[in-house]
Amino acid sequence: MGAKEGKLGLVVTGLLLGILMASMDNTIVVTAMGTIVGDLGGLESFVWVVSAYMVAEMAGMPIFGKLSDMYGRKRFFMFGLILFMVGSALCGTAETITQLSIYRAIQGIGGGALVPIAFTIMFDLFPPEKRGKMGGMFGAVFGLSSIFGPLLGAYITDHISWHWIFYINLPLGILSLVFITIAYKESPVHQKQSIDWWGALTLIGAVVCLMFALELGGQKYDWDSSVIISLLTGFAVLFLLFLFVETKAKDPIISFSMFKNRLFAGSTLVGLFYGAAFMAATVYIPIFVQGVYGGSATNSGLILLPMMVGSVVTAQVGGFLTTKLSYRNIMFLSGVILIVGFILLSTITPETSRAVLTIYMVVIGLGVGFSFSVLSMAAIHPFGMEQRGSATSTSNFIRSLGMTIGITVFGSIQRNDFTEGLEKAFAGIGGIPKGQSFGDSRSLLSEEARNQIPAQILDKITDVLSSSIVHTFTWGLVPAGLAFLFIFILGKERMVMNNGEVSKKVSG
Repeated sequence: MGAKEGKLGLVVTGLLLGILMASMDNTIVVTAMGTIVGDLGGLESFVWVVSAYMVAEMAGMPIFGKLSDMYGRKRFFMFGLILFMVGSALCGTAETITQLSIYRAIQGIGGGALVPIAFTIMFDLFPPEKRGKMGGMFGAVFGLSSIFGPLLGAYITDHISWHWIFYINLPLGILSLVFITIAYKESPVHQKQSIDWWGALTLIGAVVCLMFALELGGQKYDWDSSVIISLLTGFAVLFLLFLFVETKAKDPIISFSMFKNRLFAGSTLVGLFYGAAFMAATVYIPIFVQGVYGGSATNSGLILLPMMVGSVVTAQVGGFLTTKLSYRNIMFLSGVILIVGFILLSTITPETSRAVLTIYMVVIGLGVGFSFSVLSMAAIHPFGMEQRGSATSTSNFIRSLGMTIGITVFGSIQRNDFTEGLEKAFAGIGGIPKGQSFGDSRSLLSEEARNQIPAQILDKITDVLSSSIVHTFTWGLVPAGLAFLFIFILGKERMVMNNGEVSKKVSG
C-alpha cells in the first residue's frame, strides 16, 4: 500500500509541476515584456507574443480534452509537456519578435494539453471525498504561479537575461515528465470515438480570426477597415460553420449536450467572466505601480504578491468547502468579495499609499481564489470518465477566452482613455511637447524614460495614466457583476460520494 501511495504522490507532484509551468509562463512573460521589446524591437507587434500563446492554447484545449477521453490521458499530457518544453527552448533563442511569437504558439499548443488533462487525471484518481482537498491544492497552484511568475520574471529579467524566463521551464518539465512516466499507470479501457477534424479546423479558424481582430482593431487598423471587417466576418462564418458541424458530428469536439447540465453551463459562464475580471487586475496593477509610483520591473511584480497570497488561501479553502457547502454558496461569497475588490480599486489615485493598495489587492485575490478550484470541480462534477476530459477542457477553453477578450477590451479602454486624457491635459499649453510621444503607456515603465521627462510634464502624464487605469478598474465591475449573476445558475450541488463510484488506482 505504501508503494502505491508513493507512486500516487509522484503522479500528483508531476501534475502540479505541469500546471505550475504552464500557468506561470504567461505571468513571467508579461512582466518581462518591456525588456523583451526593448531588446528585440517591434513595439507594434508585442501583442502577438501573448496572443500567439493564448490562441494556440485555447484552440488546443477542447481538442486534447476529447483525444484524452478517446485514447487516454497519459500520452497526451506527456505530449503537451514535451511540446511545451520544445517551445520554451526555442523561445529562449528568439532573435526577433516574429520568431518569438511563432515559438510561443508552439508553447501554447503544449499548454493546451497540460492544465485540463491534469485536472481530469486528478478527478480520475481520487474518490469524491478527497477531490475537494486535491482540487484546492491544484487550484492553489494557479495562485502560486501568479506569485512566482512575476517575481521570477522580474528578477531574471533584471539580473540575468530575459532569455532565461523560458529556459527555467525545462527542469520543471523534465521532472514532471519523469514522475508521470514512471508512476502513472492508467486503465487501457477508453471510449473509442471518431475524431471531429472539421470541428477542430473550424474552431481553430474562428478563434484565430477573433483574436487577431480584437488585437489589431483600434491599434494597427481602424475598426471599420477592410482588414478588421474581414477578420470579424471570417470569425462569424467559421463559428457558424463550427456550430453546424458540431450538430452533425458523431463525436463532436465540444458536445453541446453538456451545456444542458445546469451545473456545467453555470460554472463555465461564471469562469468566462471571472477570467476577464482577473486579467484587468493582474495586468493593470503592475502598470499602475511602475508607471505611476515609478520603480523597476521587480517592484511591479512584488505588488502582486498580496493578491496572489489571498488567491492561494481561498483556492484551498474553496476546495475544502466543496464537501460542506454547495458550489453556488461558495461562489456567492467569492462573487461578493470580488465586486468589493473592484469597487475599492476604482477609488485609487496617485496619492493612494502602497499599504492601502496592498489591502485592496488582498481583497481581489480572496475573491478570485475560490474560482481556481471550485469552478473546475463544478464543471467536471456531473460527468463520468468518458466525458471528463471534454468537460474540463471546454471549461478551461471558455475561461481562457474570457481572459483573452478581457485583455483586449480592457487594453482598448485604457489606451483610448490615456490618449484622450493626454490631449486634454496638454491642450492648454500648446499640445504634447515636441519630440515627446506617450501614446503607449509602456513608454513610462522604465526609469530611464521617466528620468528624461521634465518633472512638471511627468506629473501631468502620471495623473492621466492613473485616471485611465482607474477607469479600467471601474469597467472591471462589468464582468465581475455578470459573473455574480450567473452564479445563481449553479444550483445546490456539492461534492458528495456517488453511489457505486470507484476511484482509479495507481498500480505498480
